[in-house]
Formats: sequence, structure tokens, C-alpha cells
Amino acid sequence: MSDEPLVLGIETSCDETGVGIVRGGTLLADAVASSLEEHARFGGVVPEVASRAHLEAMIPSVDRACETAGVRLADVDAISVTSGPGLAGALLVGVAAAKALALGLGKPLYGVNHLAAHVAVDTLEHGPLPEPCVSLLVSGGHSSLLLVEDVTDTVDPLGSTVDDAAGEAFDKVARLLGLPFPGGPYVDREAKAGDSAYVRFPRGLTSQRDLARHRFDFSFSGLKTAVARWVETRERAGEPVPVADVAASFQEAVCDVLTRKAVDACRSRGVEDLLIGGGVAANSRLRAMAEERCAAAGIRLRVPRPKLCTDNGAMVAALGAQMLARGRTASRLDLVADSSLPVTTVAG
Repeated sequence: MSDEPLVLGIETSCDETGVGIVRGGTLLADAVASSLEEHARFGGVVPEVASRAHLEAMIPSVDRACETAGVRLADVDAISVTSGPGLAGALLVGVAAAKALALGLGKPLYGVNHLAAHVAVDTLEHGPLPEPCVSLLVSGGHSSLLLVEDVTDTVDPLGSTVDDAAGEAFDKVARLLGLPFPGGPYVDREAKAGDSAYVRFPRGLTSQRDLARHRFDFSFSGLKTAVARWVETRERAGEPVPVADVAASFQEAVCDVLTRKAVDACRSRGVEDLLIGGGVAANSRLRAMAEERCAAAGIRLRVPRPKLCTDNGAMVAALGAQMLARGRTASRLDLVADSSLPVTTVAG
């Protein structure tokens, strides 16, 4: 039997109930129950619906993860849970469940940051993280550039979202084009058949004036508005909207900004490793463009497989295992669910 710690991680920050089990840096189980279909008819995540879905899915997900991993709950060395940021009610379900397990099993509890967990999950695929590394985190609510010295302790924000994050922009543009929710996968799929140079959409915060103040920040609100106006102009003229071409052109603009700023961040800090995480990291064009630009700049690129980019319990377990292995102080049982937990606070 391995001496490495066995950690169970719980993720409930949004609409997916994730329970992962890792032993050291090895993933044993990743059970995910999504309430996505319940939200799709509303065109976005409904917090109350998500919270109720987490309640219903929690125990079955824990049971399924243990069965897949071939372990008993009593075998677990620690419990790790996302304590923020995220939807307050959804986080509360996960934190309450984790507290109950930790108390009942007599095991240490680690409340961890959702964004830091997106960084830590890459250890399950590519081994220990380079220290330091730059991380580009792109999801529904966050577009951030981070300098990661130690994912269990020191995360320095270089840039963040000024208004719409990349994932939000994908959802809103998908709605404009008549594509289903969530928009990211459907825009990516349509874009494969489109011309990325069909429309030259704006690249937010990339002008010389913007770079002086917002060199590593992101803004996709203007891009979303530009797509909306372009589509409305075509529709008013009675002309068909070339969905694939618009999707490809929009996606190209997003990926151009994300990868350009990420490479610039690495160069400015003298860092040779870039890690990309979060749900948008599953986008095929982002992965391809990042690979091209990193290769040209002599930067090593790490991107987890798409299933580990979206929200899951494996990432929370991975960070919990790192916390335990490095002797970080466990959380108290009065751990709170903090919907606005800053990325600089790695542990709750």
C-alpha cells in the first residue's frame, strides 16, 4: 500500500457536483453529476436549482467515487472542499457535506480556493508543477493571469477580468447565434467549419493606451457588443447570418487576446512554463494557438485534458493532497463558504 495521502475532494461551486479521490498525484476516481440540463431552458445557471441539485447528488456521488476508487470512506486521510469563490448556496452544500465527513471520520478538513484547484489539477496529468509558473485561468466567471510560486501558499494575481470573462462572452455570443447553452462547446464546434478571418472583431485592452494600465487584464464586453451589432445589422438588412464564420471570428478574437497576454506575462516575469486551466481551456482553438505561440517563444505549455479543465472534484482533491503533503494547516470546522474568496487566499 502506498504511503501517499488518500484525499477525497468535493466541488460544488456552480452547477456540477464533483467528488474526486486521489492518492498523492494519482487520480483514482472522478465522479461528476451535472445539473446542466435543468439550467439550459433558462439560458444560464439558476443558483437555487443548482443548490438543490447538489443536495440530491452529493451522497450518490461520494458513493460512486469510493466504489470506482476501490476504497472505503474510512480509508481517506483527509477531506478537501471548494470553499470559494462560486455561488453562495451551492458552495454551502459542499462545505456542509465536507464538514460532516471530516467530523464523522475524524479526518482533517481543507477548504481550498476553486481557482487554485484549477491550477493544481494539472499535477494529476503532468506531475509536479514548475515553481514558479504562470497560469492562465479561463472559465465562465474568471479570466485571470496568475504567477504561481507555490499553489498551496503563494499565488500572485497579474491580471483579471475587468468586465465579461471569456466564458461569459462565449455564452452570450452563442445565444446571439441561436446556439444552445452552455455556449463554449457549441461555438467551438461551429467555428471548425468557419472562416476565422471573416470578420475582424476587436481585441479588448490591447491598444497601447490600454496596455499601459491593463497589460494583463481582460475585457470581453466590447467584443460581445461588436458581435451583437454585426449580427443585428445583417438581420435588419434581411441577410442570413453566417453562424460558422461569426463563431470562428469571435473565437479567434478571444483566443488571440488570451494567448497574447499569457505569453507576454511569461516573458515579463522570466517564467518558462505556462499552465492553462478552467472550462474555456477545453476550447480547441485556444489550445492550438497557445501551443503555437508558446513554441515560438520558447515557453513550455501545460494544459490538462478537457475533462479535467471543467469543474470537477479531482482538482479539489489534487490541491488537498498537495496541502496535506506540504504540511499546511487544516481548516477549522467553522470554515465558511465565501462566494467572493480572492485568488490570493489559497486555503480557507
